[in-house]
Amino acid sequence: MKIDKKLKDNKKELLSYFRNRADEVISEIQLTYGQTQYREQATAVNKALVETKQNLVAIVLQEAQKKKWNNTEKLECILMITYCNYIAMLETRNQVWPYDYMTFSRRIGELWEPFCKLCFTYPINDLELIIPPLFSEVKAILASEIEVYIDKLKISIEEKDQLKDYYNKVWTLVTSGEIKLECDLHFTFKDEKYIVDFKSGFGSNEKGNTNRLLLVGSIYKNLGEDHKCLLFVRSAENNAYFQTLKRSGVWEAFSGDNTYDEILKYSGFDIKSWIKKNVKWEIDFKAATMAHLKKHSLELYLLW
Repeated sequence: MKIDKKLKDNKKELLSYFRNRADEVISEIQLTYGQTQYREQATAVNKALVETKQNLVAIVLQEAQKKKWNNTEKLECILMITYCNYIAMLETRNQVWPYDYMTFSRRIGELWEPFCKLCFTYPINDLELIIPPLFSEVKAILASEIEVYIDKLKISIEEKDQLKDYYNKVWTLVTSGEIKLECDLHFTFKDEKYIVDFKSGFGSNEKGNTNRLLLVGSIYKNLGEDHKCLLFVRSAENNAYFQTLKRSGVWEAFSGDNTYDEILKYSGFDIKSWIKKNVKWEIDFKAATMAHLKKHSLELYLLW
């Protein structure tokens, strides 16, 4: 397979490449796992196909650097590689371990986030990915600030110690351990810092996650450098948990097409148009895979 800028339009050859690799892997793993070990087979196939995709992307990046491709050319090739890899992974997983509605809907959602994040990994705009702070670092900064403030108060040493003790008790009430401040994406754009949380959609059991996001967003808002907190949701239909975050004043929440508009705004790439043009699940899946999905009404989840 030739690696050049035209790869972004070479869906047919990429699908054939990944499917042939999947067939090779299945032949290999059947020598290791029995027919009833479908979980192990599925895991092995997915791992092998991901490695194949990573190798191909590495070659594309090397060629892009050598031939001085622009960012759009590079990103479009990687998006096509990723999508074709997804098709082969879903087909092969269904072959060794047929999907039901829970596993398929969850899997489609899981694949969406890293697909969208490619626009930020290879941005068109002048955007820079940044490392998120550790909770221990943030806690130390805030604790230092409050101690300095308390020490300046015109009160006795005993009263200062008591205030510091109360402050430490508040931290204990907030969390019994460390809070994960790392979200799905962190970047700077036009001298502003952003954190992003991606979600496929909001289910009926999202209370815990909603409360965590409110806490994490509030911590970022109270750092010395203000961060903008963005919530990108795939589904256009969402429940009260989404509305809670949207009205919180902490998170700017977007869903459906509005999410894609925001991705374009920051990354500079129109992923909505790319998906509309290239993501054709029903056409690109093998007939046997599509027949299984339709038989179990799983095609309803093929909405990006």
